[in-house]
Amino acid sequence: MLLQVFKPRNLSAALLVAMLPLAPVQAVEGLKLPNLGESSTSLFSAEYEYQLGRTWLKIFRSQATTMDDPLLFDYLEDLIYRLVIHSQLEDRRIDLVLVDNPTINAFAVPGGVIGVHNGLLMYAQTEDELASVLAHEIAHLSQRHFSRRVEFQRNQQPLNLAAMLAGFVLLATAGGDAGMAALSAAQAAAQDSALRYSRSNEAEADRVGMQTLVAAGLDPHATPAMFERMLQASRYTSGNRIPEFLRTHPLSENRIADTRNRARQYTSPTREDDLQYQLMRARVTNHLAATPEAAIQQFRGELDGNTRSREASTYGLVLALTDAGRVDQAALELDSIWSGDADRLEYKLANAEILMTRGEPGKAAELLERELKLSPGSHPLAMAYARALMRDRKPHISEAVLLEQSKVRPEDPALWYLLAEVQGLSGNIVGLHQSRAEYFILNGNLGEAEKQLSYALKLVGSNHVAAARINERLVDINTLRERMDI
Repeated sequence: MLLQVFKPRNLSAALLVAMLPLAPVQAVEGLKLPNLGESSTSLFSAEYEYQLGRTWLKIFRSQATTMDDPLLFDYLEDLIYRLVIHSQLEDRRIDLVLVDNPTINAFAVPGGVIGVHNGLLMYAQTEDELASVLAHEIAHLSQRHFSRRVEFQRNQQPLNLAAMLAGFVLLATAGGDAGMAALSAAQAAAQDSALRYSRSNEAEADRVGMQTLVAAGLDPHATPAMFERMLQASRYTSGNRIPEFLRTHPLSENRIADTRNRARQYTSPTREDDLQYQLMRARVTNHLAATPEAAIQQFRGELDGNTRSREASTYGLVLALTDAGRVDQAALELDSIWSGDADRLEYKLANAEILMTRGEPGKAAELLERELKLSPGSHPLAMAYARALMRDRKPHISEAVLLEQSKVRPEDPALWYLLAEVQGLSGNIVGLHQSRAEYFILNGNLGEAEKQLSYALKLVGSNHVAAARINERLVDINTLRERMDI
């Protein structure tokens, strides 16, 4: 089975399985996903790729560390969809995974899964530069390079597709060396022809990605600028520490020159400052810092020297001071930027976090409730409100807020994790087990999900409606297990 390679729960075991002898590409026909047919000559239908991507994502989450930041996640989702609507992508069902990894990397997996390492924001100096990487990945999806590559290599020789997908997991989690080993094991016999084909895919993704960037009103010159930044970063690393993105997207001076020449064909748009992006970079900088004190020193250094945005550096300082418990200083710094931008969501949430750190969760909840009434669709606001209510010892209200959010974002593991915690505090033990089950399903741990549902089933007793719902979810797990073949 294609996905048997993912069965191990640790990366070293996954690597060993991924490096097994090559299997015929026809083995993918044994994957227990629905056979929905295909109107084109492609090996995989779009729906097949979609199901494959969702299965892959569950397994990926079981091995990767993700970043739980609703504000940053919301920003990246908005940026991706802003690009998607101007792209050639026909199936626009996109799932984002935000990886907690300081390296330069982004990746696209068949079926509309886009992964972003938070470290990418440390290297992309502007929103346009970040968007250039995302537009490139969207182009890989819209041109269906995965399916086309499989078809190409099927005509060359047998391909271990499982090993190739496992390499994607490893590239995005353990780093470049292990992932490249898995990819090399899958592709070594057809290395020359595969390399030529890969280069043609990259050239096409460069061209189509830039078209998307321009159509979205972003700067095409950001593409060569970002490529140059990545190439520069690779020159200051040893050969086995090349940034992960460059291992699967090899750069050359010629490729950079090509994108620079192509960018000259377009007129650069007049752009307002990208403050929101700089605020997101500050969030990542604070998150990746070794300690809050280290982050404080970094932001103070930026403010004492050269910084792309003094406002963003001050915002980062607010976050770091809050994390360090120095809330009075944090509040003063926040006032210095909030007074000139009273409606900015980032500052409202920072203020709520200061209040909670100060021991005033009730006041924070009141402020967030008012804001949520003005912006009822805001996921970051809803999550912050639910956390404030939980800290204010109002788990029943918090549970209601999170249950509503779960209808909108049923694929969010962090939401189910928090909901389970709140339900435990509110005494809803059946709900706790059900929410834990959803969390484990989304993280590919089906055995633990079954255990949680079995606990819930014992507790519902003669409530036949609740029992029927739990049994239905157990059936869903068995179906998913067949797809994953674990």
